[in-house]
Amino acid sequence: MEIENINKRVLYEENGVAAYLTPAPNSKMSFAEILQKDVPKDAQGNLVPHTIVEKSVIPTDREFREGWEYKGGAIVTSFIKAKDITKDRLRVERTPLLAEQDILFMKAQEAGASTTAIVAEKNRLRDITTLADGATTTDELKALKVGVA
Repeated sequence: MEIENINKRVLYEENGVAAYLTPAPNSKMSFAEILQKDVPKDAQGNLVPHTIVEKSVIPTDREFREGWEYKGGAIVTSFIKAKDITKDRLRVERTPLLAEQDILFMKAQEAGASTTAIVAEKNRLRDITTLADGATTTDELKALKVGVA
């Protein structure tokens, strides 16, 4: 591969998510051959819209990778998708904590003890995803944690 192409990436959209192609540095193919081989094609057999960029424009933070969109020849993070990704992460994080609270609830009921604190914690865990709705930046979304009350 030509030395000037080592730092190049090809941006395109695949299944609604921004994707990029990194040519193999030891490839014997030309950049044009790599594009023809690896960039997806539309229904007519043409390469999907794509842009060749320097690798430095590819985001290094991959937390919201599934929320990347290909817009105007660049990768941008959809804030709406980032919220959904965060909500999914919080749901996964809270699952074992809800299971623990269910056990504590049953034990408290069997012992005739108060379940007030347990119910409050279960409600907090159930409502945790609504915190993402109040976020205004991806940094705020990243900072959201289930934790223990």
